[in-house]
Amino acid sequence: MNYLIKQASAIYSQSGHQDIRIQDGLITELGSDLLPSHHEHVVDARGCVVYPGFVNTHHHLAQSVLKGIPAGLNDGLGEWLAHVPYRYWPQITPEIMYCAAKLGFYELLRSGVTTCADHHYLYHANSSQEVEDAVWQAAEEMGIRFVLCRGGATVKGSHKGLAKAGVEPESLEMMLARLDHSRRRYHQDEQNAMRRLVVAPTSIVHSSTPDDLKMLAEYARAHQLRMHSHLLEVEFDNQQALAKYGCSAVEFAQRCDWLGEDVWFAHLVNATDADIALLANTQTGIAHCPTSNCRLGSGIAPVIDMAKAGMPISIGVDGSASAESGSMLQELNLTWLLHRAQHGAAATSVNGVIEWASVGGASMVGFNHLGYIREGAVADLVLYDIQQPRMAGCHSEISAPVVCGEPAQIKATFINGKRVYQASDEDAYQELVASVRESVRALNRKVAVLGI
Repeated sequence: MNYLIKQASAIYSQSGHQDIRIQDGLITELGSDLLPSHHEHVVDARGCVVYPGFVNTHHHLAQSVLKGIPAGLNDGLGEWLAHVPYRYWPQITPEIMYCAAKLGFYELLRSGVTTCADHHYLYHANSSQEVEDAVWQAAEEMGIRFVLCRGGATVKGSHKGLAKAGVEPESLEMMLARLDHSRRRYHQDEQNAMRRLVVAPTSIVHSSTPDDLKMLAEYARAHQLRMHSHLLEVEFDNQQALAKYGCSAVEFAQRCDWLGEDVWFAHLVNATDADIALLANTQTGIAHCPTSNCRLGSGIAPVIDMAKAGMPISIGVDGSASAESGSMLQELNLTWLLHRAQHGAAATSVNGVIEWASVGGASMVGFNHLGYIREGAVADLVLYDIQQPRMAGCHSEISAPVVCGEPAQIKATFINGKRVYQASDEDAYQELVASVRESVRALNRKVAVLGI
């Protein structure tokens, strides 16, 4: 179906209100008072602002059923990993993963996301392909553009609590074989692809050897796949890199061929000036995850210095076990505020934060025709209803979703020119809520029986 969006307040528009014509998945015309053709469905967008869809560059969908676990509420990263994800994830079945993914996608869609890059790490020597398949299935059913960042480990690593999880890591040969299976089955190369695969060992300092990392990088680049991992969320990464390899964590990444314009890291909270210079020079990017970094007491990533140095910047929600809202709009609002508290009111702007979350994220995960509202761009668009009480008193209509934040109401979301979400869909998700609650009960029963 083709659409004509009428009378929206559009970000980047010079005329205030704008009509947007969508045909065959693309924005084909912008203007005012455009006339619909007989085959177009007209969307009345009065009282709405339209943004390019956000690109969430770091998530953990499995954690959608691990919110607010009491044992980890007051932990820093190391203890939290032991008490929450390492304790629960080996018990996640394909059915639980499917429910978790659908809940995570729903939370992202209703907060303005049209593309999600999920750092999926539920792999071990005896893991089931069906757990990964469940995520792809959920993405297709929800209509969201999906990038699976294929995690996992080839050694047990040095993170606290991993040994207690009772799982054996994959061998490098097993990881590469499974990666290749996923690439052949799911990965799409076209510019408006709905499915992409990324090579993403869970933590390059802790979960793989230098030789394994080089082989993974070689595989990724041989198949034009991007690369992603966690790095410098806490200073422990630097401590381990120095102890084991005699260099900083970023220098270690460089030695292992893990820097470049096809690489981005989540967090980078503890990046030094020297790290930032090296990352900028190699055009290695960041997925900034402010809520999770605050929640775990990790600190604040120096993204203002990174942006000044020329590093690519994007924004990620991170998993809902450490960023319980699951909302991309929450991340934009906090990004806008947090760095002003550090560096003054001129540090961030609404438009700048939106660019990091849209075109910045799209470019980082390899989509060069997303993140824009312009003719020829892929039609990934979000219509925010600003007539709701939260935003009704805001003098700047265009800024309202970011400066007012949650709760937001989305009238419609378009991905690849298809309407995949609208406000009237809300009641349809009650069955999902019931399934998620049963998944939580099932996980807790398993953990109790195992005594972990």
